[in-house]
Amino acid sequence: MLRIYPEPVEGHSYTFGNSIHHKTTYIMKKILLVVCSLWLASFAAEAQKYAIIDTKYILDKMPEYKDAQKKLDDVAASWQKEIDDQQEDLNKMYRDFDAEQVMLSDELRKKREDQLFNKEKGLRDLQRKRFGFEGDLYKKRQELIKPIQDKVYNAIQKMAVQRSYDFILDKSEGITVIFADPKLDKSEDVLRELGIR
Repeated sequence: MLRIYPEPVEGHSYTFGNSIHHKTTYIMKKILLVVCSLWLASFAAEAQKYAIIDTKYILDKMPEYKDAQKKLDDVAASWQKEIDDQQEDLNKMYRDFDAEQVMLSDELRKKREDQLFNKEKGLRDLQRKRFGFEGDLYKKRQELIKPIQDKVYNAIQKMAVQRSYDFILDKSEGITVIFADPKLDKSEDVLRELGIR
């Protein structure tokens, strides 16, 4: 059977099957558009309402937080000075010992080494007590800063409930969920699926 193709138009080239390709592409684009529209509509119907806040920005705007932070900084500075003074005393003891040890008897040398050891241990213990995990600085921060942070978090939760937010994300130190509607927590469903009551 003889097929007759249209004469080429300047700037266009026709090849066998080109018109079929255009129709197929057109139909595929239409299908894709319909699928995307349906997907977006279903997503919008199930979309959660969320907000993003910056707790660091909020805290920095609160005068009571600035005052508490200054008190904490002052206390930390005084403790650091105490440690620095003791470190200077220890350094002096080491210098004196280095200068005098050749003249010391074995018994006196041992006594001075023990003094140095105890002074150094006392200094390490003081550093740990002041700045270590759950040390004095941590406790002071809990005393001064935590009540203000709790005040901010309570305000966030109140706003979340009033405005029906499902999630509130904090962007101050990376994205962190600081409020989530408990009805969205599906942990119990997962436990039931695992057969755990």
